[in-house]
Amino acid sequence: MNWSPVTFAIILLVAGNLAASLSDVAVKLLEGGINSFQYVFLRQLLSVVLIMPLWLKQTKAKRSLTALGLIAIRALLIMIGSGCMMVAITHLPLATANAVFYAAPLIMLPLSVWILKEIPPIAKVVATMIGFIGVLMVLRPSQFHWAAWFALGTAMTLAIFNILARKLPSEQSVVSTLFWTSLMTLPLSGILAAMYWQPVNSEQLLLVAISASLILTYNGLAVLAYRKAPAGQIALAEYSGLVFVVVIGIWGFDEIPDHLTALGIAMIILPLLPYKELLQRQRKNN
Repeated sequence: MNWSPVTFAIILLVAGNLAASLSDVAVKLLEGGINSFQYVFLRQLLSVVLIMPLWLKQTKAKRSLTALGLIAIRALLIMIGSGCMMVAITHLPLATANAVFYAAPLIMLPLSVWILKEIPPIAKVVATMIGFIGVLMVLRPSQFHWAAWFALGTAMTLAIFNILARKLPSEQSVVSTLFWTSLMTLPLSGILAAMYWQPVNSEQLLLVAISASLILTYNGLAVLAYRKAPAGQIALAEYSGLVFVVVIGIWGFDEIPDHLTALGIAMIILPLLPYKELLQRQRKNN
């Protein structure tokens, strides 16, 4: 089956967002039992352990670190975004927190114009504005919860993180990118975790490990996706995760969105419909 680069990139992002949604479930199950600094350090440490065997299997040339400054910036973004994400998911319903997380593609559109010099079609701009209105409906300033600021922090770091993936050198493999990015988070996150350390039981450690492996999967798929296609053409596929978290929230946590929240989420998902039609046409042609 011969898919276009854009179609294939969208499929990668949808799969990655499913993994990210399941990672959020693992964080939700922690119920704030460990602090955010500790969570970030343990997750990143486990990420390094998980990715190292794959990194070692590569040739020496592929294992090398390139674009040190860019990787360091992305490592810092992971730390900030992960900490904000844990606070938001702990204190907000899954659907509400993720609706704010998925403001990232809205932020990515102007960033792709500014940083990558990509000019999106008018249809993408209109679809993004529809999604932005949906985010506002979910947030509802009159009922704004303080934890939503942390969700917005995650959205901002995620947007910049994915945009910078387009700047990564093509000769650096995805495995090496994940390994070096995760490794660079350890010194600072380790210091912060040590300052606020508290006992961790086996169940909490298992949940962090699950979260680490799933978010590592998302990061890898996102790097592949944004290397294959312009960010402005595929960023809206990030919204697919909202479908997953709404279903999981209802089924697993009895978090049933009210009518206004559901309408806002529907408006955020609406821009995905053209992509769905594209995928259907692609399947018929093959």
